[in-house]
Amino acid sequence: MGLLDGKVVVVTGGGNGIGRAVSLGLAAAGAKVVVNDYGVSVDGRAPSSEPANAVVKEIEKAGGQAIAMPDSIATMAGGEAVVQAALDTFGDLHAVVCCAGILRERMIFNMSEEEWDAVIAVHLKGHFTVWRPATRHMREKRRGCLIGFTSTAGLEGSAGQPNYSAAKEGIVGLMRSTALAMAKYGVRVNVISPEALTRMTERLPDTRRGQVAAPPEGIAPVVAYLVSDQARHITGQIVHVRGNQVSVWSQPAPLHTITQTEPWTPEALAEVWEHSLGQDPLRRMARLGIQWPPAPQA
Repeated sequence: MGLLDGKVVVVTGGGNGIGRAVSLGLAAAGAKVVVNDYGVSVDGRAPSSEPANAVVKEIEKAGGQAIAMPDSIATMAGGEAVVQAALDTFGDLHAVVCCAGILRERMIFNMSEEEWDAVIAVHLKGHFTVWRPATRHMREKRRGCLIGFTSTAGLEGSAGQPNYSAAKEGIVGLMRSTALAMAKYGVRVNVISPEALTRMTERLPDTRRGQVAAPPEGIAPVVAYLVSDQARHITGQIVHVRGNQVSVWSQPAPLHTITQTEPWTPEALAEVWEHSLGQDPLRRMARLGIQWPPAPQA
């Protein structure tokens, strides 16, 4: 008996990297898997059905059940088709795991509209296109699980990835909204922030690549647990996974608050801001050696 026997799970981006590891791990735990992968390069070009087909063959060789779906989840039609494939082939849908992603790196002052739109479409819109039809089914069944993928680039920022960072933080907002909306239907929604060696992290500089030196297979058990009924009480969470380390990240909350009886003026704020409010420094600034405030110009 597997932990996920009888479950039907859609995995987007399931043909490579973390998505591939997740697809194989879910199948090994007993799930029937819809392996969705548009089969593109890291920058979202040259689609191919081969990555999804290859993972399905691996699952079937190991005795599991899976189908391949090469549709692009950057479109509403693609997201609908992936969910419908699960219902048509396996007769149900218990979970959706969104791993699909591309990169178009550029500093914000050099980024084109097309580079922005392409990344937002795959990451952020790509969650919505699948979650919308999935939640309609899950609302009727009054159960289900949605798992999104965020990133420390979204949670902490990444200077050369404004599109990717915005999409990944947007996924967290989408998760919270959906968790609140679906709670009364018994549907849970969480996101995973992974650190693992993949095609995408190979593009990082050597200093950053060493920080994510963990195999993608380490993400799969966490996903399988969250999909299982053993985790039916967990929702609205950011779960960080790096190798054998699993963390639950905090929810945003006020650090300091100031009030006064009279309306604030800019001058009044200038007098009290530093000692009463201060700042919550970006965690990554110190790690990257960024001096703030900057040194005075000579």
